[in-house]
This record gives sequence, C-alpha cells and structure tokens, in this order.
Amino acid sequence: MTVFVICTSCAQESTKLTSLNKINGVSFVASNNHVNTATIQPVLNVNANWVALMPFAFMRANNSPSLSYNSQNQWWGERIEGIKETASVFNKHGIKRMLKPQIWIRAGKFTGTIKMTNETDWLLFEKKYETFILNYAKVAESEKIELFCIGTELNSFIQNRPQFWTGLIQKIKTVYTGKLTYASNWDSYQNPNFWKDLDYIGIDAYFPLVNSKTPAVAELNQTWAPHKTAIKKYSIEQQKSIIFTEFGYRSVDFSTHKPWDSSREGNFNSIAQINALQSLFSTFWNASWFEGGFLWKWFDNHASAGGNTSTGYTVQNKDSEELIKKVYEN
Repeated sequence: MTVFVICTSCAQESTKLTSLNKINGVSFVASNNHVNTATIQPVLNVNANWVALMPFAFMRANNSPSLSYNSQNQWWGERIEGIKETASVFNKHGIKRMLKPQIWIRAGKFTGTIKMTNETDWLLFEKKYETFILNYAKVAESEKIELFCIGTELNSFIQNRPQFWTGLIQKIKTVYTGKLTYASNWDSYQNPNFWKDLDYIGIDAYFPLVNSKTPAVAELNQTWAPHKTAIKKYSIEQQKSIIFTEFGYRSVDFSTHKPWDSSREGNFNSIAQINALQSLFSTFWNASWFEGGFLWKWFDNHASAGGNTSTGYTVQNKDSEELIKKVYEN
C-alpha cells in the first residue's frame, strides 16, 4: 500500500496517510449547466475517485406533507435528466458515483426537524417521500450507480416513523441492486434501527471540535479522539463500515466550533480550513473500518468557484485544494 505525505506551506503539521481503496469523494453541486469533460476535469485533477450527485425535492415547511421534485422550475442538474447525464459523464472517466436525493425546506430549515402534526399528513408525506426515493433508486439502477443514499439528515422522521423506513428499504431493494447507505447527522448516527439492512453507516461529519480562531492540527486530533472511539465502537457493534457522506469546513475563523454553520459571516482563514481537513484525514483515513467520504462541496464552474477570499466550504482555488489533491492521490 502506497503511503502519501501531506505537506503544505500553510498547514501547521504534516501527517502520513493512505488513500488507496478509500472513497476519496467530492459532493458535486447540481447546477443549470450541462456537464462535459471540461466541466469535470477539475474533479479529476484533485484525484477524486467518487462523486456524490444530489437531486433535490422541496417542502414548503417542516410540517407540510408537500414534496415536489423533477420540476422544470428546478436547475437542470437537480432533475432526473441532469442526474443521468452527469452520472454518465463521470462514469466514462472512471469516477464512481453516489446518488444522494435530498430535501430542501423553504428558508433552509433543518431537515432533521421534519414532523407532521397528524397521522393523515404523515401517511401522505410518507407516500410522497417513497415515490421520490424509489424514482431516483430506479435512476441509480438504470445508470449502474454504485451507491445510493436513502435519505439525508432526517432525524425526527426516522425516530417517529421507524416502520416506514424498514418497509422503504425493502422496496428500494426491489428496484436497485447496488450498495445502500443513509446520511445521518453527526449527532444522531446511533438512532436509526435499520443499519443492518444497509451496506454502510453514513455520517454527515460536522462534529463540533475546537472553539478557537485557528486550532492546531494536534489540538484537533486530540478533540477528535473521543468521537473516533465512539464511531469505531458503533461500527464494530453494527458490523458495518463507516462513510462520511459529507465532511468539510469553511475557510473562516472558528470553523471547527460549529462546522454545520453555513452562514457567510466571519473572517477568511485559509489555515483554519487546512488544519481542520488535515486533522480529519489523519484521524480517519487510515482506519480499516472507515471507507472514506465526500468533501462538501464542489461546484461545476471551477474557474470562478471559491478563491482565497471566499469563506465557504469549497476548497476550489484555495490553498486547501492542494491538500485534497495530495490526500486523494492514489
């Protein structure tokens, strides 16, 4: 197995990692643009071997049974036609794919709070969600997509309707023959009762770590230790490997305090992003029970994405892009 050494001028430490056979993925953000070889070349340039493709369904509120998707009002890349074409282009270049249908609630309300107010609405919402997921499971099967994610950060939905999820998984397996996971929020990955029916435990890994402006890698590693112990223990108990279905940090001061905070506030801090990513890689990428993950996030318009003034999650055109390239190198 080849060993890679990460050294960047901005990072405070270096670490030895192995990336061979891991999911070295990026979350490829859907847009209104058709994809082609030129579009995805930057993904290839950072040595990613997987991408997550994310079609969206939309809800009016977290207690509304409405769910709309595959609409002409949506961007091309969020619709079935866009997913199929994007999946095909990546496949032609040897990139494996995870299809990860997601819900967007108006005003960006957290999907973990979805909860109907009565049984009639629950049944209606379940039917709509089932149709949404099964339609994209069929897309995953037709495009021979390697991994399908049955939901993302649906904490309350799962806790309140466990029997629905057991039945949904069985229905998915009648139309899709690939591998399955679910993207649990970092604080609720032990809640689902259906991991035995899936192939991987998925975690959106926005664990709170250090509340300081620019934490050092060593400090972050120490803070990660109890989380890693708990995740490993749970992986062994469930007899399932772990995937980080999302991971990432903004390039901003205090980025590891509340990594889920996607606001645009804060001062640009390249080193904070680099150190946070490097710590995550050095903590998990060598673990035998850990399969890898998908960096949040990657835009199709690479030339204008990110940059060394942008405080967002993407590493594009930032010093941290070189870190990803070296870690993901096989």
